[in-house]
Amino acid sequence: MNKSNRDLLVLFKQELMTPQAMEQEVSWLHELLFNVERLDNFVAAHEIIDLNRYKITNKPFDIKRFVRRRKEQPFVFLNNKN
Repeated sequence: MNKSNRDLLVLFKQELMTPQAMEQEVSWLHELLFNVERLDNFVAAHEIIDLNRYKITNKPFDIKRFVRRRKEQPFVFLNNKN
């Protein structure tokens, strides 16, 4: 797994943690974020609501195309299903 550069602020409840325990916690957090931030997981959790056409799209290809597109359209929204 490629570790990306990211700035994380991690607050621990326990005051007395060893540096190895803190590093392990941060490693687990990075692994969790790496899996959650994948495009396939993002697409599964979102849908497109197009109020111009009165249409809701759940197709993965259309959602990927919408996310990658730089130009925004009025009254077209990316909605999280959660």
